[in-house]
Amino acid sequence: MAGLLAGQHVLITGANRGIGLAIAERFAAEGACLYLNGRQPEPLRSLADRLQAEYGVHCHPLVFDVADPDGVKHAFRELFTRTRVLDVLVNNAGILDDALLGMITPELINRSFATNTASVLYCSQYAARMMQRNGGGSIINLASIIGRVGNAGQAVYAGSKAAVIGITQSLAKELAPQQIRVNAIAPGFIDTDMAHSLTAEKFQQRLDSIAMQRIGVPAEVAGTALFLASGLSSYVTGQVIGVDGGMLI
Repeated sequence: MAGLLAGQHVLITGANRGIGLAIAERFAAEGACLYLNGRQPEPLRSLADRLQAEYGVHCHPLVFDVADPDGVKHAFRELFTRTRVLDVLVNNAGILDDALLGMITPELINRSFATNTASVLYCSQYAARMMQRNGGGSIINLASIIGRVGNAGQAVYAGSKAAVIGITQSLAKELAPQQIRVNAIAPGFIDTDMAHSLTAEKFQQRLDSIAMQRIGVPAEVAGTALFLASGLSSYVTGQVIGVDGGMLI
């Protein structure tokens, strides 16, 4: 299949819904061979089968918890037995647990940073080794506008995503000599299950803060991910690209 990612081997974490699903759809349409991560085997298998049937590309489910270092290790071992090549890693998996300062617990901190932050390091560590074997690659990390500017009641989430930005910029410097590009996307208010978990009042407040006066859609984030995964961004590394419609928090 022709496309911007034809022949490219791509791992997407958290691929079964929201932004991760949109990225999987767009990358499949562009001819990528996909390895799709999630924690639930059946939905992931169904997604892989559907994308393979619709787009004629190879899709393989990889069931593991990105917050579990042993799970990540075993998953990359399985990936390596399937293919010796990894061109693109999309670190998308994440969680959002809001809490005012007085309600923050050690469990919330540990869960958020394990899933949103440590997972980026775990997956990037193994992915970089595979990419070096093939002469380079692209690592794309999903951050957030909250990680750039913060928000009341989201100190833990903001901290976990701000850390992703720091990791991105550090790895970009470290891995550039191996021709591995590392960039981040910082979405704003995107039409996902997470957005619709807000109260009607908070939902409207978020909409009112967006200069373009509308909520974003996952496909718009996926378009930016495609740019960063493809040769269109061959000289782009260490960048944090906002996809937020001019949102101010």
